[in-house]
Amino acid sequence: MSLDSPPVNAAAAPAEAAPDAASPEVDPNVQVRFKSQAGKVLLLLPPEPSATLSPWPEVWEQLKHRLTAGERFWQSQSTVHLIARDRLLDSRQLQEIADALTDAELQLKRVYTSRRQTAVAAATAGYAVEQHTPVTPLNQASPQSGSSLDEPLYLQSTIRSGMEIRHNGTVVILGDINPGGSIVAAGDIVIWGRLKGLAHAGSQGNRRCRIMTLHMEPTQLRIADKVARPPETPPQAYLPEVAYIGEGGIRIAPAQDFSRWLTEQHA
Repeated sequence: MSLDSPPVNAAAAPAEAAPDAASPEVDPNVQVRFKSQAGKVLLLLPPEPSATLSPWPEVWEQLKHRLTAGERFWQSQSTVHLIARDRLLDSRQLQEIADALTDAELQLKRVYTSRRQTAVAAATAGYAVEQHTPVTPLNQASPQSGSSLDEPLYLQSTIRSGMEIRHNGTVVILGDINPGGSIVAAGDIVIWGRLKGLAHAGSQGNRRCRIMTLHMEPTQLRIADKVARPPETPPQAYLPEVAYIGEGGIRIAPAQDFSRWLTEQHA
C-alpha cells in the first residue's frame, strides 16, 4: 500500500449560530429553531422533554409552523443538518421530519445526536450520523467519568455512498461499507461485511486502534494520523483481515495471523 500521513481532525458538531438580529427571541429549551451556517441550514430541536419542556407533538407542530409561516432564509434544495442533541427520535419521527423538509424544498442529510437509539434510526434510514457525548453539568457526576471513549455503536445497516458515521468510540457494522461511504471512529472499527469505502479508526490520535473486516477493499484506510490506499492490483481472494499501525505505517494482515501474533505479544 502507498502511504502518506496528513493530519486528520475529527469533525465536531456545528456550533449553534447566533440568532439573526431580526429574529424574535426564542427559548432553545422549548422551541424549534432554524439557523444558517456555512451554506447549510441547521434545524435545532429542543432537548429531551421533562415536566417543563416540549414533548414530541409540540415539537412537531412548531416545526410545521416554522416551515410554513416562518421567514424562509434558505435557498431551494438546501442541505439540512438536524441537531437533535439528547432528544430521542425513532424512525417514524425522523421520516416525518424529512417529509416536512422535503415539502419545504429542503433535504435532510446529517443527524447530530447524543442518543444511541437516534443514531441507529438515522443510520438505518440512510442519513449521515455523528453521535457525540452529551455535555454534563459540572456539578453532576458523569457516568463515563474516567473513560475517554463512549460505549460502542452497533449498526445493522449498509453504509451507502454519501453516508458518514462518526462516533467517539468503537463502531461495529453488520453490513457493507459501499464506495463513497465512510466510518470515522475514535476507537476500533469492526465490519462484519465488505469494506469498500473509507474507514478511519483512532480518529483522535490513538495509534493502537485497528480496522477489522471480512472483506478488505477500501478506497482509503486511516488509523490516527496514518493514511493508506489500496494496492493497484487486488488480491486473488479476500479473507478476513486486520489493519493496524506497524513498522513503516499501516499494515494489513490476515485475521488468523494477526490473532496469533497478538497472542505471542501478550504471552
